Amino acid sequence: MLEINVAQILKGSIGTDKIVSVSGSVDITGYGESSVEGKVKLIHTNSSMLVKGTLQTRVQASCARCLDPFDCPLTLNIEEEYFPMTDVNSGVPLPEPEESGYFLIDEHLILDLSEAVRQYALMAVPMKPLCRPECPGILV
Repeated sequence: MLEINVAQILKGSIGTDKIVSVSGSVDITGYGESSVEGKVKLIHTNSSMLVKGTLQTRVQASCARCLDPFDCPLTLNIEEEYFPMTDVNSGVPLPEPEESGYFLIDEHLILDLSEAVRQYALMAVPMKPLCRPECPGILV
């Protein structure tokens, strides 16, 4: 599951951390779900939750040499900051961060890694994916 309840971590003091195993699926390329597995470390900062970890997934790709489709394995080293929408103790809505491109922890204190995983996976796909290093290309 790529959704993590972070209420207990946010109730802890700054610096509280927890390592969580995650597994689930994400539609990375728009052509179906890809399974994602790994571990992330959640760290409570003064205004957010820092998420660091390594995840494994695969995407369907076409070989740049022979054009055959294959499952391209990806290793994602993520490091993102998530900001809560509501105060964990009072339930009062919090102002959105001033910087752009941030991720939010929803009003139920659920941190959803799906969009971050999708973005990291898209950046990790090789420009010219190969089905295998010694692929000879199209044979005539």
